[in-house]
Amino acid sequence: MSGGQAALANVIEVKNVTMRFNMSKERVDSIKEYFIKLMKKQLRFEEFLALKDVSMEVPRGDVFGIVGLNGSGKSTLLKIVSGILKPSAGTVTVRGTISPLIELGAGFDMDLTARENVYLNGAVLGYSQAQMREKFDDIISFAELWDFVDVALKNYSSGMVARLGFAIATITKPDILIVDEILAVGDYLFQQKCEERIREMMSGGTTVLIVSHSIEQIERLCKHVMWLDHGRVRMLGETQEVCDAYRSIG
Repeated sequence: MSGGQAALANVIEVKNVTMRFNMSKERVDSIKEYFIKLMKKQLRFEEFLALKDVSMEVPRGDVFGIVGLNGSGKSTLLKIVSGILKPSAGTVTVRGTISPLIELGAGFDMDLTARENVYLNGAVLGYSQAQMREKFDDIISFAELWDFVDVALKNYSSGMVARLGFAIATITKPDILIVDEILAVGDYLFQQKCEERIREMMSGGTTVLIVSHSIEQIERLCKHVMWLDHGRVRMLGETQEVCDAYRSIG
């Protein structure tokens, strides 16, 4: 396969991505004080590098895991791939439609019911009311929320909101599914359902990019894994090799 053909076989290409955040070093007690100091140029900022020269390629149909301790840059990388954040340096190429499961519930109106939020999210995703009516029963059944379908989401637990978000995001069979710790929400049986749905999507050609603190889950689902350590790529390769190395530091 030529270099050009190999590139086209990748649905995600991240090249030399760096992400800088400027964090205030000053302690301010109010927004007013913050803006006064900002106008007087009395605020000092400290640069924080969340990602440093990160590169990776994810082939079509792959299930690619990202592991690392808290603060290693995993969620920042997912947000950059999803288009939520723009990198300070480097390039990201994505070929296909993305369904990001990053901040579940972020697109919900908590004053509306599950029924209303299904149609609201469907509209955001570009689906007609007729299309969402067709999918509605499957969504609520998968999320196991028939007893609460006409209850406002503000009365839901975080797990119930996450289940609804996962059910909506995965009913559409995107080209790329991006999952950030969502499978950690809910009981063991629901996690099994989520994993089974991910496997169905994989068999249908969906590419999956997943962050999880559960190494066992990464081993069950992923073909390739990247280990991030303080924003840098510490290791990248076959799942078992990377997971074994990552475990050895525990």
